[in-house]
Amino acid sequence: MNTDLIDREKAVLFQTYRRLPLQIERAEGCRVYTTDGSVYLDFLGGIAVNALGHSHPKLVEAIVEQTKRYMHVSNFFYQEPQIRLAEQLQAVTGYPRVFFSNSGAESTDGALKIARRHGSKSGRYDLIGFSGGFHGRTYGALSIMDKPIYKDGMGPFLPHTLVLPYNDVDALRARVDAQTCAVMLEFIQGEGGITSATDEFVNALEELRQEFGFFIIADEVQTGIGRTGTFFAFERYGIKPDIVTVAKALGGGLPLGAILATDEAAGMLEKGMHGTTYGGNALACAAGSVVLDELSNGLQAHLNTIGAYLQQQLEALAQRNPEHIRELRGRGCIQGVVLTSEAAPVVERLLQRKIITNATSGNVLRLLPPYIIQRADVDELIEGLEQSL
Repeated sequence: MNTDLIDREKAVLFQTYRRLPLQIERAEGCRVYTTDGSVYLDFLGGIAVNALGHSHPKLVEAIVEQTKRYMHVSNFFYQEPQIRLAEQLQAVTGYPRVFFSNSGAESTDGALKIARRHGSKSGRYDLIGFSGGFHGRTYGALSIMDKPIYKDGMGPFLPHTLVLPYNDVDALRARVDAQTCAVMLEFIQGEGGITSATDEFVNALEELRQEFGFFIIADEVQTGIGRTGTFFAFERYGIKPDIVTVAKALGGGLPLGAILATDEAAGMLEKGMHGTTYGGNALACAAGSVVLDELSNGLQAHLNTIGAYLQQQLEALAQRNPEHIRELRGRGCIQGVVLTSEAAPVVERLLQRKIITNATSGNVLRLLPPYIIQRADVDELIEGLEQSL
């Protein structure tokens, strides 16, 4: 690693990131190439962004072609790439309305505004999140999260917000009431250690929605766009949220988020009430269309097959290493290996073996590979992980 580059970074940038000691030269497929000539297997995927891997030829072609036409004109104009992607999302999800943003956090804040607008008509303002949840770094998102590292010294946060224990049915029933305007949750928590909502918890939430009429907002930023084996993680629960937030994999590497909503929820925002300068940018939407095209043209089937193989191999690894692996969590191409000790040292040892992963919730090794990984890539990961354990 070039120490001069590290010194330059420290001299000019906010020191808010714990960077890996790698200087990227280029990236292709599931591999990252550094300036010192090393090649790394990428099981982080830009933190769930690079669904098609790096420098996918169809993505590159779509971006180049759109760049030749125009890059940015603003939302004052009708744009084919934006409308086409919205039509694709409508067709695959069944949600009739789409609002494009730049990120998951921006989608979160837009969704909370919709919920508050809906609640204001009947004097309901309470927004509820859950322990372990992560919805972004903006004030709206932070207001319904509980991790001190993201919130210490930054309050006060939005009023009429609270955080309940995840998967605690009793706490849910005790606090959700006629003052609740929305409940937001990840059906599989990413930062929360790849923890899934229980059927009992989701069923109780749906019963309460039927009773009190609040909105359910599904955060699918990390789990959506096919990653769990279905297009959305919530599909396995037989529930349909009123609002869904997406980002990360949707843009395939470009900054793109979206809010998907029912007609009732979307109708809460009238012209001029909400907007974004860059959201729905033509380049990002052109990339997003490629991601959805690839999913429908066989990539989702491949993801389901390779995700099952990854889970199978992790289960075999856990059986061989019960003293190191406490539990396995996740579905498809989002997997969490719960260790009996801190995960950070294992991440470091994997990096020494040229495999990129990361840790979350202290002792959980998080795996977010591109959807294009092959069996040989999984085998390489498993071998490296067993050596690192």
